[in-house]
Amino acid sequence: MKKLNMQLETLTCPSCLEKIEKGVKSLEGVDKDSVKVLFNSAKVKLNFDDNVLDSKEVENKIRSLGYDVLSTKIS
Repeated sequence: MKKLNMQLETLTCPSCLEKIEKGVKSLEGVDKDSVKVLFNSAKVKLNFDDNVLDSKEVENKIRSLGYDVLSTKIS
């Protein structure tokens, strides 16, 4: 498992948080219990299996939901 931290442009409402959380959790390879979307700082944190999922797929999912990803850090 790898840790993924993403900085988003902005989150304007609590439903944005729920929409992103639900979308990211739908991806195969994401540790669903690890997904955290931080409203005030517009960050997404999660653990994922890099043998199943690429971080770009997570970015693409978030972008498809209408949110811009400013930066991504994998550790």
